[in-house]
Amino acid sequence: MNTKQKSLTIYGWLSIAAALSTIVLKSYAYWLTDSVGLLSDALESLINLVAAIIMLVVLHIAARPPDKNHPYGHEKIEYFSSGAEGVMILLAAISIAATAWERLWHPQSLQQLDIGIAISILASLINLIVAQILIRVGKRRQSITLESDGKHLMTDVWTTVGILMGIAAIGMANYFETSLAFAKELGLKDWGILDPIIAILVAINIVWAGLQLIRRTVSGLMDEALSATEQAAIIDVLEQFVVSHHIAHHALRTRSAGARRFMSVHILVPGNWTVQQGHDMVEAIEQHIMTIFDNIDIDTHLEPIEDLASWQHLNSAE
Repeated sequence: MNTKQKSLTIYGWLSIAAALSTIVLKSYAYWLTDSVGLLSDALESLINLVAAIIMLVVLHIAARPPDKNHPYGHEKIEYFSSGAEGVMILLAAISIAATAWERLWHPQSLQQLDIGIAISILASLINLIVAQILIRVGKRRQSITLESDGKHLMTDVWTTVGILMGIAAIGMANYFETSLAFAKELGLKDWGILDPIIAILVAINIVWAGLQLIRRTVSGLMDEALSATEQAAIIDVLEQFVVSHHIAHHALRTRSAGARRFMSVHILVPGNWTVQQGHDMVEAIEQHIMTIFDNIDIDTHLEPIEDLASWQHLNSAE
């Protein structure tokens, strides 16, 4: 197992610990306040726990080195984590929306808002700290799994902020014994209608996050090319050798699997070069590209630049 990748599993355990802590805190806050908004927040934390467990398993498998049955490595399993998380998020959103819709027409008074808000703020701070750690490490170590989980936790943080703002508004309204005009028209008594409305907005936000994760998963499974910025960096290196050594290149193909990148390219050199000269050239190109990307597999195909057959791939590959 790759030692560098294996060390990432500690962040999986960190995410699990954060999810367990926030589930307990947010569930207690819901029990105190009877807020369906906080209930939706607690349910999302439950999704975070399942996602963190999947992430831990995925990091273990993705860290395995290439073998006979998986010569290109195991990193593509990372998309299973993001795909499963996306589906669970959508299911949670449906559950939240259904509960909120029922409460919308049968609002209930919220209790002990001050204690509930304080507990939720503590849970949100835990998520914020862990999310920033995961995003920072994920970007540095090029782990789509860590970065995705960190961004999902940040969605949880902003969700909690929105819910707490709504609950705070309800508390202030009840304190001043005011009410909404449209609530009166619906025959409702107080600002409690804001609680299910906020929960529905949370559900919509969660749906968006889930769809984004699913889209990213599909793109990875479909072997989507590297980003335009990354491809531009590769082409820039190739063009430097074109200018300095009077060679050519075409048929550039790229894809990614988790943190691992793959590329293939045809390098066209003078036909009178020796095998050693051609080998040294593609080796220099590969080494230069690998200084830009930490984890990339490069497949180069050497061809004589004068041979018309060498250019037959040009129209089909680019």
